[in-house]
Formats: sequence, structure tokens, C-alpha cells
Amino acid sequence: MSDSVAVIGGGIVGVAAAYELAKRGADVTVYEKNTLGSGSTGRSGGGIRSQFSTPVNVQLSLASKQVWDEFEAQFGVDIRRRRVGYLFLAREQATADALRENVAMQNDHGVPSTYLSPAEAREYCPELHHDRYSGAAYNAEDEFVDPYLSLQGYAAAARKQGVDIQPKTEVTDIRREGDIVTGVQVDGVWVDADFVVNAAGPWASRVASMAGIDLPISPELHRLAIAEPETPLPDDVPLTIDVDSGAVFRPEGDGLAAVGGSVSGHPSADPDDFPQSADLNWSLDVLEAVAEMCGYFGPESTIRDTITGLYATTPDANPIIEETCPGLVNAVGFSGHGFMHAPAVGMLVAELVFDGSASLVDISALSSDRFEGENDTEQTVI
Repeated sequence: MSDSVAVIGGGIVGVAAAYELAKRGADVTVYEKNTLGSGSTGRSGGGIRSQFSTPVNVQLSLASKQVWDEFEAQFGVDIRRRRVGYLFLAREQATADALRENVAMQNDHGVPSTYLSPAEAREYCPELHHDRYSGAAYNAEDEFVDPYLSLQGYAAAARKQGVDIQPKTEVTDIRREGDIVTGVQVDGVWVDADFVVNAAGPWASRVASMAGIDLPISPELHRLAIAEPETPLPDDVPLTIDVDSGAVFRPEGDGLAAVGGSVSGHPSADPDDFPQSADLNWSLDVLEAVAEMCGYFGPESTIRDTITGLYATTPDANPIIEETCPGLVNAVGFSGHGFMHAPAVGMLVAELVFDGSASLVDISALSSDRFEGENDTEQTVI
């Protein structure tokens, strides 16, 4: 008799988990309160990288990369891969030193990132104001894919494995008998489940609270603009991040650029009611910030469109992946990295359900009880 699993959340983390669970024989239902990908996945930039400051995120990237590299062959979907690389820039010497240490750690794990001088960085971004920087880090294998197509690839494969995906279906409560989670309430009816998987993204803390679990996850508003630079941005320029200012840009095709970052901070937001576009002040701030970085963005640069989305953030910008109490698996709090890590997380959830522990990646540092003491904060949140 197979385990019955209720997955709450129809973003890529939930659907990838459902796919991996069904592959191992589980009877899986995905409950999504809106439509597939209508939360953070549908507003994701689709970035996939291995340049992180914490080993566990590097390991999640490497495990996921094995799937991303074979995704089109495995799932039969063209996900529009653009492998242009990621270039991290440091203005302050302390930031440059941290980048150098990150590169050394990444190299130890087999990631081919490289520490660069500012002049070397300009070879990848020809209009870079390199004299304003102290150092840089680069990985040519970091890339972008289409998040919608990726999610649809997973969803189609999950359905073929027998997963029942139910959009427009909200879980309103979780049943807990003593310490054990035993089901979910849907449309006023209790549905039995051997396991419940919380993959609810920005709603994750609300879902966890249904089971009496308090998770420190806060939805933060992140904003992105599509800009027309004064000088067209070549398609082979990497995603380029000013670590100290928080500004970031990347090519978007036809000379356009996607620009964003933490130049004006990230306000908290209600996942059911947040601005659907960025305001004028933020747009002007971000254009000014990327113009400080390089010569592509002059005074004639314009904003064509803006989009907003939510990061489900934890105090240390690392996710929570665990069986928090018997029958409840949380895969939440990815702080903007859930899309790229979804393949590994899906496999980890299946391991927690079927094996009782994770083996793909050592996730002992990602338990929810870590917040009671000191922990390793992820520094490279974009």
C-alpha cells in the first residue's frame, strides 16, 4: 500500500516534490489555491547558479544542476536556457575578500567559479566601470531558464506519474492528532494523508501554523524592471551584481536589460495583497544604481515595464527542509532560491517521506531549530 501525500503549493518546489514522490510510488495530490505557478514561480527570474556563500546552498545547486543539465532530454521541454554566467562585483575590500573565500569554498565543492581582478571582470562586461571595484567572482556555467516552461515540464511529468493536481483548491486546515499530522481540510472536508508537504512559498508560515508550527518566514517584496539601456546590452554579458550597492542587471534580449536588486530595500508584504508593479521612485533608484556600475545605462535609459514578486525569507536566508513533526514535511523559506533548487528539494522531500532522512544533501543545517543559536547566514541573496 502506497503512502498518501498531500502537497500544499503548486509552485515548482511543490510540483517537483510531487513528481519525485510519485516516482517512488506515493499517491500524491497537489493543492494549489490559485493556478499553477501563480505565486513566486510565475514571477521568478529563472536564474540558476552555484555561487553561494554557504556550503549547503552550493550542494543544493550541484544536486539540482544534474537535473537542469538534462531537463530538456528528461522532460521533453525546451526551457530556453541562456548560459551567460553570473558576475559578482565588490566595491569594498572586505566584500572582495569574502568573494575570494566564497570562490575557494565553491572550488572545494567542484564549482568552477573564478576570482577576478576588476580589470579581468571588464573582459566579461566591456562597459564596466572597473575602477570603482576591488574584486569580482565569475562562473560561466550560471544561467537562466524559463520558469513557466520548467514548471509545466514538471507538471506534465507529475501527471504522467499519476499525481492529481488540483488548482483553485485551497487547504484551509491541517489535522494533527497528538504529534502526528494525519490530513488536510479542503472545501470543508477532511482528507486523510500519511504525509503533508508544506511547499506554500510566501504562505508557508500560515500553512505551518495550521499544524501548530511556528516558522520564522516573512514574505518580502522584490521588484524587477525591464529597461532599455542607452547603449544596447549585448546578449553575452553575464548577470552582473554589485554586492555592496545591491544593484543587478542582466541581458533580456534585443538590447534590453532586466534590472533590480536591493537598492531601496525589500519591504514586507502580504502575499494575498501586494503591489503588482514597482513604483516610480524605485525605478529611478535602480536605473541610477546600474548606471553607477557600467556605461550601458546613461541618462537616456528608460523603463519599459516592471514586475513584482515575493521572496519567502528566513532570518539567515537559508531554507527550512525537514520533517518538522511526524507526517509534516516543510520545504519552505528559500529566500529567492527555491526555483533553482527545486530539483534537489523534490528529491529530498521524497527521501524524507520514504527513507525517514535525507541522503542526497546533508540538510542538518536546515532544520527549524537552528534559529535558537548561531547559524551560517547566506550572503549572496539577489
